Amino acid sequence: MRYLVTGCAGFIGSTLTDRLLAEGHEVVGYDNFSTGQEGFLARTRDSTHFRLVRGDVLNPQNLGEAMRGAEFVFHLAANADVRFGTAHPARDLEQNTIATHNVLETMRQHGVRRIAFTSTGSVYGESSRVPTPEDAPFPIQTSLYAASKLAGEGLIAAYCTGFGFQSYIFRLVSILGERYTHGHVADFYRQLRAHPDMLTVLGDGRQRKSYLYVRDCVDAMLIATGQSGDSVNIFNVGHDTYCQVNDSIGWICTALGVTPKVEYRGGDRGWAGDNPIIFLDTTRIRALGWRPTLSIQEGVINTVQYLRTLAGVMDTHP
Repeated sequence: MRYLVTGCAGFIGSTLTDRLLAEGHEVVGYDNFSTGQEGFLARTRDSTHFRLVRGDVLNPQNLGEAMRGAEFVFHLAANADVRFGTAHPARDLEQNTIATHNVLETMRQHGVRRIAFTSTGSVYGESSRVPTPEDAPFPIQTSLYAASKLAGEGLIAAYCTGFGFQSYIFRLVSILGERYTHGHVADFYRQLRAHPDMLTVLGDGRQRKSYLYVRDCVDAMLIATGQSGDSVNIFNVGHDTYCQVNDSIGWICTALGVTPKVEYRGGDRGWAGDNPIIFLDTTRIRALGWRPTLSIQEGVINTVQYLRTLAGVMDTHP
């Protein structure tokens, strides 16, 4: 199979690219390196089955060059900076929604009919159903990021109906593990390296979130896309439990050997649009035989161990 992976130099994208190549597939990687890292592709560069195209998903010409000959598209390129969405209101629209339309239209022009898309569990907003299943009613959207991803889902479903596409939409919890560079574990790690005696936490620490190890995430996507499936296939991907932010603080501090004073700011949520509870019902993906291999605690600890190998890089790159 020949795959196109947008966002191939990102955290999840590079892990997926490595896995596809290891399974003997051909991969064209597409990335503008705005957040992706050259080092994440170090193991792919020598592969005769990998080709890198540098370009932005907002550039249809470059995207078309990468698309030629593809049989399946993994569309992972996106703006993942959820927390600062209100500071740059157009960014999510451009990089998540419009970019997804560009991918779909380029697929249509090149006769590619199968796509996998990484969406987010945040599309459920502050759901009244916890754990939240795929068919839960959507409440009012609470973040520009989630709204832009939901719009991308809608475009994909419409292309499936209008042009005979087949899609696999993955609503992810927060993903952790090797190559992770932003999110609360990185934020806490960076703070504690600079000031081991003090930690500032956005929210009250009682936010309940589910997390998942990156390799388990990739496993779930490949198991699902390996099925024949329907025209539109939507899967929650996350752990079968959750933790409080305070739990993760304890695991991180233990791993680093520090006992800081913790200061909470911002009430019951970290920022505008932050959902105090994200815990997804994963019955549908589990029915395909998928199970996480690491607990949330193990995923957090593995992530801290990875961040420690980066040392000074993490200190200077927020």
